[in-house]
Amino acid sequence: MSNAIAVAGAGMHPWGKWGRNFVEYGVHAARAALADAGIAWSDVDLVVGGETVRNGYAGYVAGSTFAQALGWNGARIATSYAACATGAQAIDTARARILAGMSEVALVVGADTTPKGFLAPNAGERWNDPDWLRFRLLGMTNPAYFALYARRRMDLYGATSEDFAQVKVKNSRHGLENPNARYRKEVGVADVLGSAVVSDPLHLLDICATSDGAAAVVLTSLDYARRHGLVDPVRVEAVSTVTPTFPNTVIDMPLLATDCSAVAGEPERTFKESIALAAYEEAGISPSDVDVAEVYDLSTALELDWIEDLGLCKRGEAEVLLRAGDTTLGGRIPVNPSGGLACFGEAVPAQAIAQVCELTWQLRGQATGRQVEGARVGITANQGLFGHGSAVLLAR
Repeated sequence: MSNAIAVAGAGMHPWGKWGRNFVEYGVHAARAALADAGIAWSDVDLVVGGETVRNGYAGYVAGSTFAQALGWNGARIATSYAACATGAQAIDTARARILAGMSEVALVVGADTTPKGFLAPNAGERWNDPDWLRFRLLGMTNPAYFALYARRRMDLYGATSEDFAQVKVKNSRHGLENPNARYRKEVGVADVLGSAVVSDPLHLLDICATSDGAAAVVLTSLDYARRHGLVDPVRVEAVSTVTPTFPNTVIDMPLLATDCSAVAGEPERTFKESIALAAYEEAGISPSDVDVAEVYDLSTALELDWIEDLGLCKRGEAEVLLRAGDTTLGGRIPVNPSGGLACFGEAVPAQAIAQVCELTWQLRGQATGRQVEGARVGITANQGLFGHGSAVLLAR
């Protein structure tokens, strides 16, 4: 049985530092998605909100927040929280109800207003919270983890600071024509390497910012799409939200150590590899079928990791693809044609939904100025705190 549903509409509020309430951004994105779908708000029977958070701590009850702001219409509501994977989990919640026949038209919304600077712990004593502990005991802000992953690539595969910088150069070029991107300025390798070192070997321009922004999608059953004249819609073919499998031998933010493999042995695949595999298996699609990918580039080095985790090349070969131009527009497998988080920054509950918006436009041929020609299959990748992972696979 197919698990596919239709992406009837997609909408965003531009990323930036706007200093307004997150609800305003979410309503803007929701209305844009409804307009794109040609579906009235009164026809929506389910609203799933991605919860606005501050690091590991739950924030606003987003499902009811957006339903109220749009005008109570009697729809069912749900709220999802999975840190940076929140948007994909919200999409999966909507998809499950649609496939179960309990919903026909679902609106999924994520929006955020972020504090200035790197994400930091909330006030208070939280001695049982590993997110709080890593900040307060070790001073391990997110960039410190990004730097550990980057150093690992350098040691294992010979990656260089210039390679990392080239990822930023590529994504900055991709984002130039994206009207929703916050940073629309091309940079060079020298600009990246000349920016301040934040956590060696990563420079400031290797690391994504925190941003305000929102994204929304309207999801429907395929039957509803056909009845309402949505011919050949983009389809969500799979959503993966798998957790790690013991032993998890690679450090996983916000944890401070890894599982021992002395008894159980090395796992067959890493957590991030298993995220992608679950999506491919569910959809019956292989990595070789993928035309475009939107991945979680919290840092430039992490983009290279994700290229391999998604099976788009063999382990240790991402730099080869990058240097050959295969991951840029016009290349074999463009990665982050939107500009990625490098050009957007993090708006945590919105970013996984924003990736689905981008791939929807790509597969429709509507990504003006950054179009991957002939794209028919796309995949996203995200990872949240506490074992939350996600990949959404779309096709047309």
